[in-house]
Amino acid sequence: MKAKLLKRKEDSYIRNLAEPLDLVDFTSNDYLGFARNKTIFSNAFELLKERGVTSNGATGSRLLSGNHGLYMKLEEILAEFHEVSSALVFGSGYDANVGFFSSVPQRGDFVFFDELIHASIRDGIKMGNAKSYKFKHNDLEDLRDRCLSKSNRSTDETEIYIVTESVFSMDGDSPDLRKLSSFCIQNGFNLIVDEAHAIGVFGEMGKGKVDELGLQKEIFARMITFGKALGCHGAAILGSSELKSYLVNFARSFIYTTALTPHSVATIIEAYHYLISPKGVNSTQKLRENIDYFKDRVHVNGLDSFFVPSHSAIQSCILPGNQHVGSIAKNIQHTGFDVKPIFSPTVPKGRERLRFCLHSFNTKTEIEKSLEILSHNLNVYG
Repeated sequence: MKAKLLKRKEDSYIRNLAEPLDLVDFTSNDYLGFARNKTIFSNAFELLKERGVTSNGATGSRLLSGNHGLYMKLEEILAEFHEVSSALVFGSGYDANVGFFSSVPQRGDFVFFDELIHASIRDGIKMGNAKSYKFKHNDLEDLRDRCLSKSNRSTDETEIYIVTESVFSMDGDSPDLRKLSSFCIQNGFNLIVDEAHAIGVFGEMGKGKVDELGLQKEIFARMITFGKALGCHGAAILGSSELKSYLVNFARSFIYTTALTPHSVATIIEAYHYLISPKGVNSTQKLRENIDYFKDRVHVNGLDSFFVPSHSAIQSCILPGNQHVGSIAKNIQHTGFDVKPIFSPTVPKGRERLRFCLHSFNTKTEIEKSLEILSHNLNVYG
């Protein structure tokens, strides 16, 4: 352990649990400000009182004593809102991805995943028995070539799963989901889309990229999380009723963990109610306006070449080198803006970056000033 920690320090990549910074937020995943929303907080408390719920904890897994009534209400809301047959709530996005990918693809199946897919999906795949291969980021031609060269459907029972994200967590970009979906339908493949960073940002009332493109009925499974734009905690897998039943029986991260507390589930319910309200719709619109304004100011400041093209709330400025990006991040933080560096190996070496997360509550002045400071630092330090 000492040797590995020492190596991390030498590589300028040692993680620490730092004190929260009282700075302008360009770091959190709270895209719509729901985590700080007092109305959602109060409404969740009122829902618990209305239901006569006084329990502080779930008391067990959902298969034992933890499947309280609010769970059924939430999963009905999710299925209706996201236009699917069923929804199954997990304790976190990590649990959802690990549970799905460790149990659904079987021995003899094939999983092809985007090379920049989230670590939770990679971990789940590693725990499963299917063969897996990565394909170049957002490259349909490379995926097609790898499917032809690697997979061999020797029996009708062999399944092929294609895995991507609708918005990638580090680059903030998106694949061509329409073309990817058509490719999967033509070949009888199962498309799986992680929508963690799209919910609340894209689509009507923030339903996500899949909804925005009208692909709800073409996706085998979607992963959504509540810890980002919804400002809560937990996640869900959206799909068929058969998929839900299968996960209840075979997803170990679902079976062997304590359920979310009634308060957590009530908060998710009220976050969805707020999302579709006029104030929630206004928050989504304000976020989209801030994304457009940020991209405009990037261009005005001559920073286009540093940023990964993105229309999402995640805007990444590539600054190679852990020490280099760390130093510039500290300089920006010292001026009052919380912009975090992302080091390798979290991202590939040479692709270290500053990751700006935009929010509905960021002001245009804050956006403009933060990019002016970034531009100044790049002019001084290269």
